[in-house]
Amino acid sequence: MSYFSDIYHGIKTLFKGMSVTGGYFIRARKGSITQQYPDNRDTLKMFDRFRGEVVMPHDENNEHHCTGCQKCEIACPNGTIEIVWDRQVDPATGKKKKMIDKHIYHLSMCTMCGLCIEACPTDAIVWAQNYENSVYDRSALTKVLNQPGSKVKAGIED
Repeated sequence: MSYFSDIYHGIKTLFKGMSVTGGYFIRARKGSITQQYPDNRDTLKMFDRFRGEVVMPHDENNEHHCTGCQKCEIACPNGTIEIVWDRQVDPATGKKKKMIDKHIYHLSMCTMCGLCIEACPTDAIVWAQNYENSVYDRSALTKVLNQPGSKVKAGIED
């Protein structure tokens, strides 16, 4: 009696497993995450949580949110971020104020941990969706995040 019961149980579990596999083949085309890169380069959209590289968004007036507080530089465990700053006279107030000259980001050293972005009090740096970061020259991975001639957006303070 146990012999036939074991055969019945074996066939039942076989069909149960095949139904799971068959269901996957039917539904797989809807939720497929495999991409045909680079054929779909124009339409490829990365996931929202994807970490491509750190960028500093600028608005249409070439203004950013970075005050040069260096919290991102301090938070980075391997020195990926360097901030070159100087005290300059603020034309609005006439007082000397800390202003960034260059916000340098070494993508080749970045571990994508996100500690710099979490440490930024003004949300001046964010993750970008850029995924094509391969280069022939390693120096091309060192980027200046603030655009030439950019300044801190009015109302953003340390």
